[in-house]
Amino acid sequence: MPFAQIYILEGRTEEQKRAVIEKVTDALQEAVGAPRETIRVWIHDMPKENWGIAGVSAKDLGR
Repeated sequence: MPFAQIYILEGRTEEQKRAVIEKVTDALQEAVGAPRETIRVWIHDMPKENWGIAGVSAKDLGR
């Protein structure tokens, strides 16, 4: 059973998250031949203050 974990900064819409789930599922099905019903996708919404870029939080960078 393929299991994908996606880490993204908070603020994405529900529609965007649905698109990520659908496209990652499609990619795994195509790449490894896994049946769709066995593929799992977990999106982690990361608070901007918990995400660092070059030593600075994404929140402080205005991301």
